[in-house]
Formats: sequence, C-alpha cells, structure tokens
Amino acid sequence: MAAPVASPVPLPLIQPLTDMLGMKEDELLDKLAYCFMFLGAIVSVILQFVGAPYGRYVDSRFGCFVPGKPAWFIQELPSFLVPSVLLIVSGGQRGFINNFLISLMIIHYFQRTFVFTFLIRGGKPTTFLAFFLAFVFCITNGYLQGRYLTQYAVYQHNWLRDPRFIIGVILFFTGMAINIQSDSILRNLRKPGETGYKIPKGGMFEYISGANFFGEVVEWTGFALACWSLPSLAFLVFTASNIGPRAYRHHWYYQQKFDDYPKTRKAFIPFLL
Repeated sequence: MAAPVASPVPLPLIQPLTDMLGMKEDELLDKLAYCFMFLGAIVSVILQFVGAPYGRYVDSRFGCFVPGKPAWFIQELPSFLVPSVLLIVSGGQRGFINNFLISLMIIHYFQRTFVFTFLIRGGKPTTFLAFFLAFVFCITNGYLQGRYLTQYAVYQHNWLRDPRFIIGVILFFTGMAINIQSDSILRNLRKPGETGYKIPKGGMFEYISGANFFGEVVEWTGFALACWSLPSLAFLVFTASNIGPRAYRHHWYYQQKFDDYPKTRKAFIPFLL
C-alpha cells in the first residue's frame, strides 16, 4: 500500500525565484543538483593544479584572511540550521523515513559545527574566498537536501527493508565514526608546545593519507544510497570531487616531507588509490 503523499508547502523565500524562472520548485531542485555535479567536475580539475587555499597551502597570493575557528563555525552552520528549520516548518508531514534521512544530515553537521569546531587546536587562518564559497555551498546544499526530503521525496513503507536503505545507513554511521576518529588522531599528533607536521598513525591512517576525507565520502555514499535521490547523489559527487584531490595533495605532501613515510599507504582509497 502506497504511503500517503502530502502536497508540498510553498516556501515564501523561494516562490518569487521560481516564479521569475518560470519553473516549479522541484524543477529548481533538479537543476541545482545538476549544477552541483557540474561544479564538482570543475573543482576536481582545478584542485589537480592548485591546492585548496586553507591550512598548509595558504599563502599571500590568496588575498585576505579570516580566523580559522569562527570561519569554520559560520560556514558549517547553515548545513545544520537550514535543514533543521525546514524539518520543523514541514511538521514532519512526509513521515518517518523522510524525517530520519534528513536527520542524518542534521546529526553530521551538528557534530561538525558544535563539536568539531571547539575541538580545533589553534585553527590556522583561512582565506575569505574559501570561507565564502564554503558558506554559499552549505546554504545551498542545506536547502537542496532539506527541501527535497521534507517536501518532495516519497518513500514506501517497505523502503526500511530495502538493501539500499540498510547498507546506506550502515555506511553513513561507519563513515562518520572513521571521520571523527581520524580528526581525533590529527588533533593529537602534537604534544602541547610542539609545532610542525607529523606522520598520522592509527585507524584508517594505517592504509590511507586522507583518512578523514575517506570517512566523509563513505558517509555521503551511505546517505546517497539510503536516500536514492538526485540531490543526495549530487551532494556525494560534489563532496568527492572536492576532497578527493585534497587527499591526494596531502599524500604527495607527506611523501615529499618525510623520507620514512609508509610506502604501502595509499592516498584516498585503501589498497587502491
């Protein structure tokens, strides 16, 4: 028996835009998703030649800087706040599955915004450009995922037993655990008062240089499987296109800096790449 489908509730902030563009909101969501995948491909190519302007790769060529900790908090906040507000406004009308799936994103960004930020030690300045682009992405993606799942996605009750949903949820929480553990390892590389970079060891760092990046991609792979939607696929593609090259650049950096860097360690995917 099909689940009852509630009609989408118009969003006052978006209605003027869809009217101007002459399209329905679900069409706008599709176009945003395709834009994410297109931009992801462009970003992936650019990052093959230019390091992301943050952390160890920042220099004066990238323009003005903003403090690292507040920049991270502000840029990540919309990815928590926007879907949370959309879920509350919707009243959970689409049912348990939709509410559960958007809650996965809310849980991730609660951790990244309100926990990870305040565990950062030091927090190097980041460029205003990197901060601004990340902020815009988080607002847009928060709207894309939140609006689709709270108003447009339709799941049958038996989706809870579908292998895609089950495997997706398992992958999501596995990736989140890898990401949190890897961040902890990186934070604790240096003892109080120490400076400079060290070789990360333990957890997935025994297999890859970008263990924290790998964990995040596993998370959003699980999310995309569990949602089985164009917006979630676009989020995965953009994320992998953005942080995959960063993992490779970290790998190259470690290899150049440390003569004793493990020869068998891969960059991004254990045993493969």
